[in-house]
Amino acid sequence: MGKFLSFLFLCLLPSLCAAGKAHVLLVPSGDAEPYRLFSDAFRQSLPGDIQVDEIKLENFTGSEKADLVVTIGMRAASLAVKKASMPVIAAMLPSYEYAVLKAMRPAGLSGIFVDQPWARQVSFLRAAFPDRKLVGVLASPDTGPDIDKLRLQLREAGDSLISEAVPRGTLFEKLEKVLSRSQVLLAVPDIAIYNSNTIRDILLSSYRHRIPVVAFSQAFVNAGALCAIYSTPDQLAAQAGLMVNAYIRLKSLPEPEYPKLFKISVNHEVASMLGIAIRSDELLILKLEQGGPTR
Repeated sequence: MGKFLSFLFLCLLPSLCAAGKAHVLLVPSGDAEPYRLFSDAFRQSLPGDIQVDEIKLENFTGSEKADLVVTIGMRAASLAVKKASMPVIAAMLPSYEYAVLKAMRPAGLSGIFVDQPWARQVSFLRAAFPDRKLVGVLASPDTGPDIDKLRLQLREAGDSLISEAVPRGTLFEKLEKVLSRSQVLLAVPDIAIYNSNTIRDILLSSYRHRIPVVAFSQAFVNAGALCAIYSTPDQLAAQAGLMVNAYIRLKSLPEPEYPKLFKISVNHEVASMLGIAIRSDELLILKLEQGGPTR
């Protein structure tokens, strides 16, 4: 009888362990490459005792059973905030869009932003363009980032902000105003302004004014921005994995976070075309690290 009970326990052990696994539901906003890269890296970042099931956005109802929902991108985050009863970690979305979601759902929501903190952005501008003190920014009037905080950070660094709100239909009028008064254009991840339909013409306008564009992705640099400071899907996924582990351990959502890891990319062909001397990617990162905290 004792041997039989021991045998029965051993047979049941895998299912008992499986039943004790933490369960995370992963919801991407689509099947674009950044979402796929995040998904793959996120799975690899978690220990084996956390079960991850991915569900397509169109199939997500919010009634699924899981301990936690992790969304990738704004569309999935918005849907989860409206429908999910489970806690949500919203990854890969701008901080200003997260603020809108947080107002809708004050509890049970945390996030990992895709944009860099202003202090790090300003440190990067100082490292890349020490003699260019007039920084231009375009932002959507209602949904754009908090420009006042950037203005304060720039002022503390001895720089000035030249900003324009961009109502619908006024992009290139406002762009000309900013470029005519600035020495560098800082692009922010505002899809209403910087998207596949506008980036080419924005870059051509910046070339005519001989103003460098500081971007927020490698793809933007490949398209013709002079440089960028950004975090990759892999880096953001690893950070999300740490946040999930913390939630599983503490049963409490951590505070939302800006990216902890980042990369820098420089388009030296564009720098040469504009007649701008700029350090290498490696030297810029070293300069930021030597300059002290950037978060």
